[in-house]
Amino acid sequence: MKNATITVILGENAQPTDLETLSRTALERNIHLIVLLLSELPPIPVYSMGIGTFSTYSLPENWQADVDQANSALEAQRVKISQYLVDQGASAEVRAISGAALGMQTAVARAGLTCDIIMIGDDLRSDERLFNDIVHAALFDSSAAVMLNTVDAAAALNPQSALVAWKAGIPAARAVRAALPVLRAAQDVTVALFDPISTSSQDGENPGSDVATWLNHQGCTVAVQEYPSGGQEIGTGIIKRARETAADLIVMGAYDHSRLRERVFGGTTRTLIEQRDRPVLLCH
Repeated sequence: MKNATITVILGENAQPTDLETLSRTALERNIHLIVLLLSELPPIPVYSMGIGTFSTYSLPENWQADVDQANSALEAQRVKISQYLVDQGASAEVRAISGAALGMQTAVARAGLTCDIIMIGDDLRSDERLFNDIVHAALFDSSAAVMLNTVDAAAALNPQSALVAWKAGIPAARAVRAALPVLRAAQDVTVALFDPISTSSQDGENPGSDVATWLNHQGCTVAVQEYPSGGQEIGTGIIKRARETAADLIVMGAYDHSRLRERVFGGTTRTLIEQRDRPVLLCH
């Protein structure tokens, strides 16, 4: 992937060396990096004292000082990472974003309107709620593709082998379109269909042939494979086939079912978001 703009989302404890692999790839492939350092601050803890007309509000002692200290630490980290990227010769800018979770989601969504890919760092996984909020903001409120498990995986942006988990529909088509630059460069692309339904209204009378024709015309070397799930969860099957094909990247549409259904009952997207075995590119 050349000449792309990539937004990288990292937590407040990220270190400059976390970007070593990505900065080297960015330099080689003329990629511009926008790094967002996120630090969630607690909501303002206003307490009420008194009753009615005589009530007053107050903040806990030293709360503002703690906030100022956290913001100062985040700014120092921003400067350190920015200088590291300058020293690496990468085209980059680093922004510090602090505040409530909703504000950070808005910042991620806005950044995703003017970039090609949003990469979300593994360090954010230490806070499961924040990680999920950021992933959902990137998928549903921005126009960029979302990549996970990729910040320190150079092969994800220049894969030798890629696996496209295909299910006819808008999310999967958008994912393939976003991944075209890397799929063209791959030596082989496997289009994997799990329990396809061979009807014109579902996966087509010859499942996978349409997307294979599209990718072949783009210069990709494509093989279509149909796999029975055998009662196994589809997400688990995708990861298993990616291992078998030694895929450096999984490309998949996200949330073909509703978010509520997948949150309550689990689903393919949720499995691919939670796994750390393989880099994955998602689009909704």
